[in-house]
Amino acid sequence: MTTIHPLPSGTRDVLPDEMRELRSVTAALLGTFEREGYGEVSTPALEHQEVLERAGGAQPAYRVMDEHGQVLALRPDMTVPIARLAATRYADIDPPLRFCYLAHVYRGVRPHRGQMREFLQAGVELVGAPSPEGTAEVLRVLCAALDATGLRDYRVGLGSAALYPALLETHGVPLEARAVLLGALVARDFVGLERELRALDLSSEARAALITAPSARGGLEVLDLLPATEGLRAVHALLTPQVADRVLLDLGLTRDLSYYTGAVFEVYDPALGEPLGGGGRYDDLLGRFGRPLPAVGFALGVDKLHIALTGEEERT
Repeated sequence: MTTIHPLPSGTRDVLPDEMRELRSVTAALLGTFEREGYGEVSTPALEHQEVLERAGGAQPAYRVMDEHGQVLALRPDMTVPIARLAATRYADIDPPLRFCYLAHVYRGVRPHRGQMREFLQAGVELVGAPSPEGTAEVLRVLCAALDATGLRDYRVGLGSAALYPALLETHGVPLEARAVLLGALVARDFVGLERELRALDLSSEARAALITAPSARGGLEVLDLLPATEGLRAVHALLTPQVADRVLLDLGLTRDLSYYTGAVFEVYDPALGEPLGGGGRYDDLLGRFGRPLPAVGFALGVDKLHIALTGEEERT
């Protein structure tokens, strides 16, 4: 009788055939990053809990205590460790700084819903390059990397983490209600968003604007629906035609990490029912580590990208 030794929840084994395919994907990604001038870095899997709390990023899945009583956590993303690295190890180096990575990260999720706690990410961080130029560069690198893997049918949703909060403020939504509404927006729960808005004492005009704006997506024409979209217009104007053809403007796009300050983006492919990666601007994050610099980056889920590539091959 075979003895079953269960894996930790939210983890998996990778066998040789799949590992060879994953290595091909990661080689294409890292090769592109390096050709674009991004130097590969590696950071410890463990970070001080205080560092992660200062950043306000994703929740760690695992915490431990060292022999000195310090609480450590397995990194939930690579943006925060690289922000720490850039602010400390590169404190006297003139920006822009370009970093790339391939690393496992560990998230506090609900594995029973099929989500992983441990997963492999590849990405870049561009530190010290403001928008719109820095954002346009990172979007170009993102598309070049996906093209290098052979992914064909992907699109990049582009929005701004600042748009909907500004709209809530413009229409006088009470502060205590904003977090609930933004949570529904992050979850893409438009039914819940509408329900919460109808429960508030708002004018019919304000309610209609707050309900319809998040579902607006398309070309440059959607930016006419909201004020204060100049930043997205400026980014779009700098995109090459090849990248612009991949971009879908999405007024309701926001992400679940609190350090995003401006443009945010996600990668979609019809072969996968969820985003396979994303990123955005985090212009305030490095200041929390002592070196205020604008920054932007993205991370791709290597396993998700592999699934999307396999799905595209099966459809041909």
